[in-house]
Amino acid sequence: MPAKMPTVISVNSSKTLGPVKFMNAVNNGPTKPRADQSKGNFETYKALKIPYARIHDANWSSAYGAPHTVDITAIFPNFDADVNDPASYDFAMTDNYLQTIIDAGTEVFYRLGQSIEHGVKKYGIYPPKDNQKWAEICEHIIRHYTEGWANGFKYKIEYWEIWNEPDLGVPAEGGICDDPKTWGGDAQQFFELYAVAATHLKKCFPHLKIGGPALAYNMRFGEKLLEYAKAKNAPCDFFSWHTYFVPPRHAAERCRQAREVLDRLGFTKTESILNEWNYVKDWSPSWVYSLEVESGRFNLKGAAFIAAVMSVCQDAPLDMLMYYDARVSCAMNGMFEIISLEPQKGYYPFYAWSKLIDLGVQCEATVTMAEDYVKIDEDDLGDIYATAAVSKDGGAKGLFITRYNSDNNVTWKHSVKIYLGDGVDGKKLRCHLTDDYRTYTEVPLEVAADGSVEIAMCPNSFAMIEW
Repeated sequence: MPAKMPTVISVNSSKTLGPVKFMNAVNNGPTKPRADQSKGNFETYKALKIPYARIHDANWSSAYGAPHTVDITAIFPNFDADVNDPASYDFAMTDNYLQTIIDAGTEVFYRLGQSIEHGVKKYGIYPPKDNQKWAEICEHIIRHYTEGWANGFKYKIEYWEIWNEPDLGVPAEGGICDDPKTWGGDAQQFFELYAVAATHLKKCFPHLKIGGPALAYNMRFGEKLLEYAKAKNAPCDFFSWHTYFVPPRHAAERCRQAREVLDRLGFTKTESILNEWNYVKDWSPSWVYSLEVESGRFNLKGAAFIAAVMSVCQDAPLDMLMYYDARVSCAMNGMFEIISLEPQKGYYPFYAWSKLIDLGVQCEATVTMAEDYVKIDEDDLGDIYATAAVSKDGGAKGLFITRYNSDNNVTWKHSVKIYLGDGVDGKKLRCHLTDDYRTYTEVPLEVAADGSVEIAMCPNSFAMIEW
């Protein structure tokens, strides 16, 4: 039965909490259509104002130039070649891909290393024969994209990440993985590679941010890496890590865990970046169901999950959140339909968040759940999420609210009463709602005598209110 009393959200625009953070960054960029047998999503991607695109796994997509894109083995195919000779490098496909991202107004977050390999034979995931040479290859890639080396560019690319998920199946205390997908060596070999590469790159480019390791899940592995980096005086400007999960509150728990490890080991100024995440109930046997939530018939639920996680992580000790994956034709892409590349429901949390970014300053939004709110699943505890923002001059305000339900049997609407503050001009008030029936559709709100508005929210819905 539905709740009788509304949940109450109170916005206090005079109590500011700091900047609205980049919770709307992603993995991978758009594609422009060719003249024949192709399609693109460039304009709709550009409209989102995505702040950063991490380019991991770009080598899986032919739209970006696979198998000749981004990965070290794609750009520098013969490890025995002369590291200082421009002829040793193949930048063509990556040049084109990065230019497309930058044309969309998005900054590149560059992953140095390899895409994941699921096949029976592995090619690029094993430790390099020479760590110092690998670091020098990375140096020349950076010089190509930031200093114009080898007929290159002078892009503003600030973040340079060393490898991806070296802990996936690799024990932190020693040993190797029987079926490696991202790192074919042991933990110590990766620690050594990271320290050599990070030290060399930071010496060459002290103004850039050098970090990693895009940790898959094993925080103990990450802790030991940081201990090794500290012992070797190797830099770590940012610590990147991944988690796939339900419910949304799990993200906050992992954010706190990562920050605790960094602070305890003395990396208090190191940024914490969650740069792969999505809805995953489990990897087996519910993997197909997870994909249906991410990009299939339950995409609205996936969209509400995205919106909820953005709000959760805005309030958590996290510096940036990067959704996996905006890669075209990827089943984990809940933003763009896999065939047409048209926007799905999951596109619109990113659009709404860009409006909060434009406002700039987070302000207090207190959620008080109705005492008689019906909870079917314990994962639904506190399933109304809210993030409010105000412009620096205080003249414009916004509120992003989400109702997320993990249980698909929840069907009733729930009323949310919102106190927006004094002096709300009903003529300027705008609300765009996404639910079962609407996709970022403007709906009318009436301002009551006490300055409140009320909105009925379906399960797995979200709204952007501006005034």
